[in-house]
Amino acid sequence: MELFLGMFLAGLTVLVAVVFYYEHSKVKVPHGFSQRQKLYFFHYTLNFTLGLAKFLEKVHIISEVSLLRTVMERIPPLKDKHLLIKDLSFDRVPVRIYQPKASTTGQRRGLVFFHGGGQFGSIRAYERICCYFARKSNSVVVCVGYRVAPEHARPAPFEDCLSATVHFMKTAEDHGVDPSRIVICGDSSGGTLTAGVVQALVNRRDLPKLRAQILIYPLLQYVDFELPSYQQNKGILSFSKERILILSLKYLNKDLSLMEAIFKGCHIPEDLRLKYQKWVSPDYIPHEFKKRGYKPRTTHPFSKELYTLVKPLLDLVFSPLLAEDSVIAQLPETFLLTCEFDVLRDDGLLYKKRLEDHGVKVTWCHLQEGFHGTVFLASYGKVMAFRSGNKGLENIVDFLRLM
Repeated sequence: MELFLGMFLAGLTVLVAVVFYYEHSKVKVPHGFSQRQKLYFFHYTLNFTLGLAKFLEKVHIISEVSLLRTVMERIPPLKDKHLLIKDLSFDRVPVRIYQPKASTTGQRRGLVFFHGGGQFGSIRAYERICCYFARKSNSVVVCVGYRVAPEHARPAPFEDCLSATVHFMKTAEDHGVDPSRIVICGDSSGGTLTAGVVQALVNRRDLPKLRAQILIYPLLQYVDFELPSYQQNKGILSFSKERILILSLKYLNKDLSLMEAIFKGCHIPEDLRLKYQKWVSPDYIPHEFKKRGYKPRTTHPFSKELYTLVKPLLDLVFSPLLAEDSVIAQLPETFLLTCEFDVLRDDGLLYKKRLEDHGVKVTWCHLQEGFHGTVFLASYGKVMAFRSGNKGLENIVDFLRLM
């Protein structure tokens, strides 16, 4: 009887996951994309996994977060004979350090890395990309294991990243790192954290000046979800504006019913709308990025109640694109990576413009066939990698070598 029940539940699980897969797997891959079939396969596999996780949560077997974390944590640890890998704690924040074994004259550069993945990311999941950066650029890489939602509410991740970074900057020489050659790098939500931490450090006179920041398709604002990239890329893979806001509202412990009003912009007061238009506007997106389609957004009435509920989304921790000009002007040299088929593409383009308008040197890498997550996948070898991700990794390493 128990065997029959187990088989029944397993079959039901697969059946529901398959239904979800077909209902949510419509993907639009533009003609001319050179790896269409591989992208289709990745998209369908991802949707199937997310569908299974959602179903198992609904039947109270395991939460979606727990299942996806379990999958990520099952990734085998990487052993690299060229690196010394050790786990430490920086100001009570867990970190993993990757140090090249090869001897070198003088001190190395240091790279502080904030992983992406939101609630599901971890040091383990991003170990391969950290090893790649350490080995290829001869850098000491510090991956920060910051606290994540839903167990830890804002601003815990930001505080952990800031604390670990400050600790490393003060003790860099203990790890064979030149304090004047420290770079901060982040992927996706880690890119958001990178932008926020770097901004928080601009007025610190007790620390060495950062050499550079590297932003890999970062989320930078919660003001306008109708920018061209959000409209054009809503059907490409599972990283949609809906998923961004679902994760963000869960992070703030807010009801998901608020999503539609936020998408309409009802959470922005008129005075702030006028202020933010200087920095967040489709008018600043080059015409070439509107060719795949763009329809100007309609203005909707402001809701004071909604603004009160989601006001934290406009904090610089969540929306570093909204920093004042006096902060932007002090930021270090920047490497910014964007992908054509990513809803966050225009966040990057707008930040690029702000930085350049204030004289900050920007090295921009735009992956014409890139999508959100392609750089992460590239670190897992030929089976998972796309040409766009390989190009992104190579460009990041080239930039690092100049630091």
